[in-house]
Amino acid sequence: MSDIIKAIGEIGLVPVVKINDAQDALPLANALIDGGLPVAEITFRTDAAAESIAAIAKEFPEMIVGAGTVLTRAQVDAAMEAGSTFIVSPGLNPDTLDYALSKGALMMPGISDASGVEAALARGINTVKFFPAEPAGGLPYIKALAGPYADVKFMPTGGINLTNLATYLACPSILACGGTWMVTETLINEKRWDEITSICKDAVKIIKDVRG
Repeated sequence: MSDIIKAIGEIGLVPVVKINDAQDALPLANALIDGGLPVAEITFRTDAAAESIAAIAKEFPEMIVGAGTVLTRAQVDAAMEAGSTFIVSPGLNPDTLDYALSKGALMMPGISDASGVEAALARGINTVKFFPAEPAGGLPYIKALAGPYADVKFMPTGGINLTNLATYLACPSILACGGTWMVTETLINEKRWDEITSICKDAVKIIKDVRG
């Protein structure tokens, strides 16, 4: 297990962030750190993603900042050039994944079934994103997959929130959860940094209760 994967597992929760204005990147990162979550997956769903990642990587070297919704080779290049320490995709695109691996990237592809797990394992990857978590079957489905794939760790994302976070984290097959509820687009656009910090602290309390 890489040091980055291990560190993400120790934190237990990865905020999945959509940033529309790169000027929001640094105050957002500060809010997450203050809230006890020094990690972020900045999604490539806006043109501000690469600039935001680069700014956070430079100003907050103690923070684990990665790129999410990476769909193409060009986005892999942009994510790595910006300083991403990990890359996440919503699905497993063999071409994009193989390219990322050839560049030495740490990538967690998205899967939602056993075939996806097999494709990841064939490439030496045993940590995957499970997406969309709740619509795809949630924790019962992850536990079913964990039967034949006991060495695989999952990062479920999609439908995770304060009400079910503890249940997911109690499962030994879960590396960490991904979530957007503490960093919604509205909270970021309205620059409600203190509120983001407060929501993160609530989540951290749950993580500590479950994992110590």
